[in-house]
Amino acid sequence: MKLDLLLVGSPLGRAADVARRAEAAGYDGIFIAEAVNDPYLTSAVGLEATTRLEMGPAIALAFTRSPMVTAMMAWELQGASGGRFKLGLGPQVKAHNERRFSVPYEKPAAKLAEQVRALRAIWAAFAGEAALDFHGDFYRFDLLTEFFNPGPIDAPPPPVYLAAVNPFSFRTAGEVADGVHVHPLHTPRYLTEVAYPALDEGLARSGRQRGDIVVSAQVMVIAGEGEERRRMEEAVRAQLAFYGSTRTYRAPLELAGYGDLNARLHQLMAAGDRAALLAAVPDELVDEFAVRGDSWEDVAAAARKRYEGLVDRISLYFLPPLDGPGAARVPAAFHG
Repeated sequence: MKLDLLLVGSPLGRAADVARRAEAAGYDGIFIAEAVNDPYLTSAVGLEATTRLEMGPAIALAFTRSPMVTAMMAWELQGASGGRFKLGLGPQVKAHNERRFSVPYEKPAAKLAEQVRALRAIWAAFAGEAALDFHGDFYRFDLLTEFFNPGPIDAPPPPVYLAAVNPFSFRTAGEVADGVHVHPLHTPRYLTEVAYPALDEGLARSGRQRGDIVVSAQVMVIAGEGEERRRMEEAVRAQLAFYGSTRTYRAPLELAGYGDLNARLHQLMAAGDRAALLAAVPDELVDEFAVRGDSWEDVAAAARKRYEGLVDRISLYFLPPLDGPGAARVPAAFHG
């Protein structure tokens, strides 16, 4: 099992330093959420500053860029890093696509699956393996002159990970992706009873098995004591309130016995009542969805125990200290 970090809202100017320190501390990779900055830029800076660390979006928004733009960026990052780039894509929700980015939101699962196929067709053309001739329901790519073709790279095509939270998204990932980024709003029970049956159905459609896909789980964590622990508990509670207020993410709450909370959180979010929103998240829900520990080493050990045999990679949702006396180095036993 690999241990990664997840960057959410980390400034580009810190990317090289964070990546170097994460590599020195023994982490396997860094994934970047597309929240307030561009994950491709962060990946480029971090990969250039390291020699072993794997990096990539978790996730980049799929529909806000042409697949040709995504293909070119991913191809260059994969080549320049010697094969250490992981392309993570996700659809985001309807409101953000239409109102924040002004792009259409149509049949997201089918469109995302077609985008993955389009990316692979484009990369095959870049590599000189086939002429570019892709025609789908949403995308058309059949023009690639020599001047605009970046040509082959000394690395395999970038692996494509898809974000997943609901059964249909796990099914889509199983059908077309190389990996899946499990949304932080999940539990081991949800993986076992809901997510993996859908993932296996998608894998069967593509003639593959569980070992043919990498499962990476984003895990909310609470570490430390006193004020540090209080701040992290509040941050986890805020994330649970934010995710739990979105109807798309109802299924994990429902399985945990909190299905009715989704509508309540949605109302409070719409009203802008932050205090009531946080208060509406019960303590039991924090314990259900987050991993606790007195230290970051305890958190890593608890996460390993919780997910052993379930996932291939774990991304710590909050950034631990990476140097100094309290540095959270990866326990030697983690990869054992």
